[in-house]
Order: sequence, then C-alpha cells, then structure tokens
Amino acid sequence: MLEIVTIAALSDNYDFLVHDPASGRTALIDAADPAPVLDALSERGWSLDEIWLTHHHWDHIDGAAGIIEATGAKLTGARADQHRLPPLARVVEPGQSFEFAGHEVRVMAADGHTVGHIAYYIESAKALFTADSLMALGCGRLFEGTPEQMWQTLSGFAALPEDTVVYSGHEYTATNARFALTIEPENTALVTRAKAIEAARAEGTPTVPSALSLELATNPFLRAGLAPVKAALGMENAPDAAVFAEIRARKDRF
Repeated sequence: MLEIVTIAALSDNYDFLVHDPASGRTALIDAADPAPVLDALSERGWSLDEIWLTHHHWDHIDGAAGIIEATGAKLTGARADQHRLPPLARVVEPGQSFEFAGHEVRVMAADGHTVGHIAYYIESAKALFTADSLMALGCGRLFEGTPEQMWQTLSGFAALPEDTVVYSGHEYTATNARFALTIEPENTALVTRAKAIEAARAEGTPTVPSALSLELATNPFLRAGLAPVKAALGMENAPDAAVFAEIRARKDRF
C-alpha cells in the first residue's frame, strides 16, 4: 500500500510524497520549495525517484531544480505545458497512464486555473492530486481557462469513486468555507464542515487532503448542477456551466 505524506511549503502550499514501501520508490507531486521536501525525505530515510508537476505556476515548480540537484529525481509534466516547465524526462497527456512502483497513475485533464493543468489519479491508493483545480471546498481562480473548461474538469473528478481522497495544492479552506456558506447557508453538512475547519485551523492542523464524498456534499463549485443550488442563485433553468461561472465570479469578488 502506498504511503502519502503531506508537506507544507511556502506560506500556504502543499506538496505530496508518494512512497511505495515494497520497492522503496518515492515520487513527489509538485515542487514548491526544496527545504521541506528534502527534510521530509531525510526524516524517513527515503530517496526520491520522480517529480510529477501539475502546472507551470512558480509556486508549484520553482523548487524542482534544487530537489533534482539533491536527489537526481526525474521530472514528469504535461506536453501542453512543456514550454513553460523545467526540462522534462517524461511528457504526458490527459488520458494517458504510466506506472509507478506497480501502480497505475492516470493523467487527467484539469484545465481552468491554467490551460495545460493536469491531475494525477492513483486508483489503487484512492488518491487524486488536483493542485489548483479542485481544491478543498473550492476551485482555482480561472487565470487562463474558461468556466466551461473548469466545469468539465470538475465534472470529471466528480465521476470518480466517492471514497477518493483529494490532495489539493493550498490551505485556502477556511476562506472557501466562509464563501460556501453564502451560497448554501442551510446546507447542514457544510455548516458542520465549516465548524470543523475553523477548529482545525485554530490548532494549526491542515485541512488537506479531503474526501471527495465531502466535497460533493459541500463544495459549491462541484454542486453547481444541483437544483437547490440553481434555485438559491435564481438560475433554475441555466446550464450547469453558467451556474458554475456565476459562483466563480462571486468568489472572485468575495
């Protein structure tokens, strides 16, 4: 069974180590800062074999060179992003899969926050690494993509098994919870989750990762196609993507 370690980096980023005890192989998802990654590896006595990048933003790639220099890890990233990523040893595209320590890693399209953003799904570990696409109680701001692209991305994630665990890229959950309550103030699951998030952050406990089942029950961006959400926005007959776009616009102004 794979072991997954959440690494806090910079002010609010998360990177993730995926370790296979049987083979000793380890991969890193995104590379914000070398120091916490190298510390986590040293503490566990692990070597690093691979780094999988999700998108080109500096806070997800700027640590890659230092980590590669220290470990010799090989870099994987999206073909569509190749021109703005560090040099890649392996280029992947959505719909492809590759093998890591006997586990299939599925590459999923995650356009919206950026164009060329990808996610990594390991079904055997029930793990989905989404970075800045689907986030805990939120989704990434649309810097490059369209609402339609992000809605398609989120719909693809929503179709995965509900016991999937979502490993997203930032500690934005408390703010996301406050916003979500403006959309569905009567959602009891959301109210309960918001209180739990407030308590966790007061103790300095990360709110990432999160269960996909919980995101489906509380995340307004995943719930844009539901009748109660459309009714709350006065958009009963609007297409799902249009409702998502309205929710995203409200979050941008929040």
